[in-house]
Amino acid sequence: MNLFRLLILFLTVTAAYASDTLKTTVIRHYAEIVSATYSDSLKSAEDLRTSIHRFLDAPSKESLAAARAAWIAARTPYLQSETFRFYEGPVDQIDSRINSWPVDEAYIESIIIHPELHPTLSAESIAALNEKDGEKSISIGFHAIEFLLWGEDHDRKGPGDRSHQDYLPANERRRSYLRIVTDMLVSDLKILDADWQDNRPDNYRAWFLASAHHQSLRKILHGMGALSATELAGERLTVAYETKEQEDEHSCFSDTTQTDVIYNAVGIQNIFSGKYKRLDGTLIDGPGIEALLREASPALADELSAQLTTSVEAARSIPAPFDQAFLGPDTSEGRIAIHRTIRALQQQAETIAKVASLIGLKEKRE
Repeated sequence: MNLFRLLILFLTVTAAYASDTLKTTVIRHYAEIVSATYSDSLKSAEDLRTSIHRFLDAPSKESLAAARAAWIAARTPYLQSETFRFYEGPVDQIDSRINSWPVDEAYIESIIIHPELHPTLSAESIAALNEKDGEKSISIGFHAIEFLLWGEDHDRKGPGDRSHQDYLPANERRRSYLRIVTDMLVSDLKILDADWQDNRPDNYRAWFLASAHHQSLRKILHGMGALSATELAGERLTVAYETKEQEDEHSCFSDTTQTDVIYNAVGIQNIFSGKYKRLDGTLIDGPGIEALLREASPALADELSAQLTTSVEAARSIPAPFDQAFLGPDTSEGRIAIHRTIRALQQQAETIAKVASLIGLKEKRE
């Protein structure tokens, strides 16, 4: 073998090694972001629990407002975590307990006000009722708590306005219900936090990192693409855009759906860029999908980067409240902004599919 051929062989082997090393680094950094995001979700849910317990101990307008603010704050990290769904990971086993929607308000009310039908309120009994009578019969999770804090939204200009008096000591079943489902949310987020903690040889993170590169990267990209197109552009935006029904918006009681859309879009961008800003201000920064893509196609990396920025900006342009933005003619400011966000999310999902194809992540026989 002459010197030229030896050089070509050396360069080929070196390039392959560099690529595998980068894939390992990207996958490990992804796990770091997942762990940090779930850790923040758990911490903010614990803060929510503290705030709700304080409210129940001393119901007032002020303590109810503080509990509502804590609920909104707890949503920020969890919404960014939803790009970790859709690939049969830990969250896909319990998401119906955490973030199911839309909520049939009458279903929760019937549980509370009919002790003859539901004599015992416990974590077990309430969990057993979740989605028992269909996908809208939600009894637990963020949106059940949202309804309990805000009540139905009958105000065109703002959210629901439940009175703190609904939680005076005389209303013991409602008080118990809120306390129980809040504690359950914290317990479920503890499961996700544990599944992604480092240095635990028997958890999901360890298995994920030990999997073949193409398996783990396929999961990462599938989560990004499915949240972009099917869930966010489809279920959460297009359905409400087409029906113009308040019950089809994601966080309809608190009027925070616009924030939901923004942080879902930001969560996808986090995984591409390899950056996540924690609740305490710490920046988790390392090689994301972008670093891997730039090695394969700088032009496609630029394209997807620009699309992700566009989708976040489009989400931020949707005027609040969302249930007013989707009303009116298609030429109205709100509907134009929602439609623009839908298209931006669909386009980036198409590019994410191209990325999977480019770096050899199409479905393979294992």
